[in-house]
Amino acid sequence: MPRAIRTVTAAAALALGLAGAAQAATCGNTSSGYQAWKQEFAAEAQQAGVGQRGIQALMGAQYSGTTISADRNQTGVRYSLDEFIRIRLGSVDGFAATARKRIQQNPQFYSSLEQRYGVPAGILVAIHGMETGFGRTMGNVPVISSITTVAYDCRRSDFFTPHALAALQMVDRGMLSANQQGAAHGELGHTQFLPGNAMRYGVDGNGDGRVDFYNQYDALASTANFLRQKGWQPGQPFGEGTQNFRVLNEWNAATVYQQAIARVAARIEG
Repeated sequence: MPRAIRTVTAAAALALGLAGAAQAATCGNTSSGYQAWKQEFAAEAQQAGVGQRGIQALMGAQYSGTTISADRNQTGVRYSLDEFIRIRLGSVDGFAATARKRIQQNPQFYSSLEQRYGVPAGILVAIHGMETGFGRTMGNVPVISSITTVAYDCRRSDFFTPHALAALQMVDRGMLSANQQGAAHGELGHTQFLPGNAMRYGVDGNGDGRVDFYNQYDALASTANFLRQKGWQPGQPFGEGTQNFRVLNEWNAATVYQQAIARVAARIEG
């Protein structure tokens, strides 16, 4: 059972505030310029405070064709809510039953999160199950390779560059191994944080003095902290039309995703 949750107070502004401090590396639209970009980006990263371990991780990164394919073939969520739940969760009742068992394994932990952040267990386990099947599928693409690939790619370089810097700083701080795997766009851990958000909202959920998003306690505590910082109102409803439902948009912008979280969380809590 995890010990008391402790917020990690390391420089949270880090890469998100420092991304513009150096000359931006030259982006590209094919793999041919990636190695040259890494050399340029290394200088940018050093000016942003990235140390030797992070730079070594950058130099070992490879252009991820899997990431580019996923990024350029996105079609958005076009399912009805019932279809989305059937595809992602199976059924509301079946998913809720599994989620309740997860909570029952350590009810004190979930209670402590609700006391501290005001986010009920149902919401947290709904997100955990929705994102990675409760940790079963956290991705198979190296995080540093995937996040630097989309930072290099010109389509969304401005958005992903701060996250790439954050990922390298996570390596420096021992929060991420250089070869750790995650999802196609650099999302990592049990609830699939982007690296910049992981650095900003990460908390130590099991009391071991470090933040590890591949530890479910740290990931869930960080998820609760994220939602609270984004405006979650403790003790208030989270159905459609409420302030707390609007906060779910900060987690995922797809309305059907938000609806699914709210529906299954209500069943779990009920």
